[in-house]
Amino acid sequence: MKPVNEWFQDVGRSLGLLWRRSLQLRVIVSTLTLSLIVITVLGVVLTSQITDRLLDAKINAGVEEMDRVRNTVETQLAGVHDITSQEQRLSDARDSLSNRRDSRTGGAAGSFDSALSMIGGTPQQVITAGPIEEVPDALRRFVQRNQVSYQFATVSDPDGYHGRALIMGSPSAEVPTLEIYLIFPLGNEERSLALMRGTMLVGGVVLLILLAAITALVTRQVVLPIRSAARIAGRFADGRLKERMLVRGDDDIARLAKAFNEMAESLSNQINQLEEFGNLQRRFTSDVSHELRTPLTTVRMAADLIHGSSDDLDPALARSAELLVTELDRFEGLLNDLLEISRHDAGVAELQVESLDVRMCVRAAISTVRHLARDAGIEVVIDLPEEPVVAEVDPRRVERVLRNLLANAIDHSEGKPVLIRMRGDTEANALAVVVRDQGVGLRPGEEKLVFSRFWRSDPSRMRRSGGTGLGLSISVEDANLHDGKLEAWGRPGVGASFRLTLPLIRGQKLGKSPLPLEPGMRRAPRRPHSESERASGERVELGPPVTETEPWAPLPAAPAEPDTGSADPESPAPEAPATGSPDAGPDSGPSAQDPDAEPGAAAHSEPSGPAGGPVSTDRGDQKS
Repeated sequence: MKPVNEWFQDVGRSLGLLWRRSLQLRVIVSTLTLSLIVITVLGVVLTSQITDRLLDAKINAGVEEMDRVRNTVETQLAGVHDITSQEQRLSDARDSLSNRRDSRTGGAAGSFDSALSMIGGTPQQVITAGPIEEVPDALRRFVQRNQVSYQFATVSDPDGYHGRALIMGSPSAEVPTLEIYLIFPLGNEERSLALMRGTMLVGGVVLLILLAAITALVTRQVVLPIRSAARIAGRFADGRLKERMLVRGDDDIARLAKAFNEMAESLSNQINQLEEFGNLQRRFTSDVSHELRTPLTTVRMAADLIHGSSDDLDPALARSAELLVTELDRFEGLLNDLLEISRHDAGVAELQVESLDVRMCVRAAISTVRHLARDAGIEVVIDLPEEPVVAEVDPRRVERVLRNLLANAIDHSEGKPVLIRMRGDTEANALAVVVRDQGVGLRPGEEKLVFSRFWRSDPSRMRRSGGTGLGLSISVEDANLHDGKLEAWGRPGVGASFRLTLPLIRGQKLGKSPLPLEPGMRRAPRRPHSESERASGERVELGPPVTETEPWAPLPAAPAEPDTGSADPESPAPEAPATGSPDAGPDSGPSAQDPDAEPGAAAHSEPSGPAGGPVSTDRGDQKS
């Protein structure tokens, strides 16, 4: 039964798709449906009218025949009173009728049978002749009240007829108890009506077929130019800007073709102009970037020379040399980003694909931005799988994407921890890396703007990472180059979340991301802030405490044994070694647990160094 249901569902979906896609089919079906309704109503009305006319003619002919039969029977029974004579005369009267069962030639009323009944004799008794049992009792009661009546009923004739018949009854004025009944079979009328219905049915079917053919022919004249316009529009959208519609005649379709061709010509000219402007812009960006390389190298060498001798310079000149080197670094980064963007715009960016453990890219990105987190006093919570996550990626580009996201998160975390989490799903052929912060967040509608070039949610905000404003734009291009996607979510006052989803195996379909983009809300644990709690060895994370509206927060590490030999209460508590994380090593600090982390996943916090400050990464000014 299930395969049959599935077959019907497949057929229904196919028909539904055909119905939605074919204008000609909808017009033909609509025309046939309306025509069928009109033909059906017309057939019913005509059949009813013809049936009424046939029955009325039959009734009128029966009334005339009844008058003739009544006179004949009354003549036969006049002056007869004894029961034996009445029975004989009644039988003779029935036999003498012009249309007997033995010779049924009849007139306008057609063939008929008769049934006679009267009360006679001493004592009185009912005398009958003919099939009086076929006469309905209701009709006999009307006749017995001296009323000429008729009724349609189903009868069975001894000659083999079984069907509808018109039974007409009449009393006698000469013989008070005489009842005369004529039975008119309606076989001829029913055959006539059946023939008429069959003719109308065949005519209606033929008419519907002709209407379908005519409708298909007429709609074809309209649909073909529309289909041609759709095909040409598709080719035009594919870049074949020389495609045009064929113009024939001066009718509405021809005017549509002319208007379409004029629109296509205008769009083609504008597209060509935009391509020329785009090529000019890309050439300008690339040429300027390359031309600036030589003077920038010269200036860089001179600045490095001056900065190397800054100890021998006046403090003001030394500070100027330091600022010069810093801005040259930023200027060089901007040139590199412009060159990378120009390569993406020109479509010449290529992947250097390697099959490797993507956790290496995450660790490399964290190492690159560790100094930013240390300077900002921000903790980075790392949540990586214990098992390797091997994928076919370009490590340089993936590391750059993660570096931009981490630096961006540090810039906007408002001193609160930053989370980086990675998961892989071989069944979905997907790996995901999520970077979350608990900072200023994103306003509604900024999830798309954040990837625009040089866009900033708050231009007055200071940028710690020294970004160029192109990082997230390059990151989304790198994600697309991997056949993946980079998405953003944010809420004001709660924070922002960025998710990078990449396929594990290139060339195969990317499934559902293993990690959600929007974090779930849960109550964060209370965080210690008193001096006694600090002295007990528990970590105190910098920045304001986590509130109930924040999506995640690392739990404090287990308290370490206090150093009883230390008399200085302000000396930093010794840090416990990280455990349970593949990232633990010489730089690893105390472990921290993320309440959102999945069982079996390792989470730890990157230390900021000897000062004990936390670490984090890059995200730019809500722009790359």
